Amino acid sequence: MRKFFSNRRLVLIVVSLVVAFGLMGGSVALRNNRQTPPLIQQFGNDVVGFADNLVAVPANFIQGGVTSYQDLLNTYQENRELKAQVAELAETKVRDQTLAKENKQLKAELKMKHSMTDYELISAAVVTRTPSAWQQQVVINKGQASGIQKDMPVMSGGSLIGRVAEVNKTNSKVELLSDTSESANRFAIQIDNKSGKTVNGIITDYNSATNELIMGQVTTKATIEKGTKVYTNGMGGITPKGLYVGTVSRVGKDDYGLAQKVYIKPAANFNDLNVVSVAKTEQ
Repeated sequence: MRKFFSNRRLVLIVVSLVVAFGLMGGSVALRNNRQTPPLIQQFGNDVVGFADNLVAVPANFIQGGVTSYQDLLNTYQENRELKAQVAELAETKVRDQTLAKENKQLKAELKMKHSMTDYELISAAVVTRTPSAWQQQVVINKGQASGIQKDMPVMSGGSLIGRVAEVNKTNSKVELLSDTSESANRFAIQIDNKSGKTVNGIITDYNSATNELIMGQVTTKATIEKGTKVYTNGMGGITPKGLYVGTVSRVGKDDYGLAQKVYIKPAANFNDLNVVSVAKTEQ
């Protein structure tokens, strides 16, 4: 009797497996032949999709909240930085207004209408630059009609590039600092070292190979360090004092070893001049 039930149980297991495999094979065949899955599979897919939504919605909400919080923190930080910059600009404006007022009072005490640093800028565009004189001259579209006069200094990007050499009614010729001809007019400049000593001199030459202006015949023994800024010293009355020229790139000796040569890296790019400003000293 026990053997019969044991065999019967084995037969039931085999039949169950055959039925299960048959159902799976039929399901696969039916799925391949139908454009939509069976109803049971659809139900299962819908249940799984609903469960995914239940998990995804809170997760997306939390992620969006974290992102919004981070954006808020970034905005807060940027706002603080902008407020600091605005405050700094306001302080600078007040300081400039105070200095201008003090300067005016000092001029009144000295009975001066203008100082060596007073000038106005006249904007102009470069209209002509011949290849033969590329490193020496440019022509701008402002002349006598705009108040331009000979020997006025010309600037570009906030630094000195040369002076007006010839003035016509509607245009002017500008002689660049890189002009090495003997007839070129030279600028008087000054260098203030870290110890407070001022070294005055004149731009005497230009090295096109290294793009360096040269201040020659410097007999002072004052230490001049690389990177020191160079400005015009205002001597002569036409060029205002304090126009930025460039920075000291190196210091050497002249051919006789008796005086120093100061090599200056110009702040302006003489090869890329489109818009310039002519500095007109206030009379």
